[in-house]
Amino acid sequence: MTTNLGPADRVLRALVGLLLFMAPLANMPSIWASSAAAYAAMGVGLVLIATSFFRFCPVYRVFGISTCKS
Repeated sequence: MTTNLGPADRVLRALVGLLLFMAPLANMPSIWASSAAAYAAMGVGLVLIATSFFRFCPVYRVFGISTCKS
């Protein structure tokens, strides 16, 4: 796995991932009353946090995108 996420992209992914993971737990907004939507948001949040942690996004690799300053 080659690194393809730059620092700004990693921070943004981590923040959005945390927000998506924590919002259903706090039930804010009430859209998360549906358990399917809550689990989906938490799953997407975990994926964003994981890609931020590993500095690699498989979707970026498929499309040849890199936000690193190589």
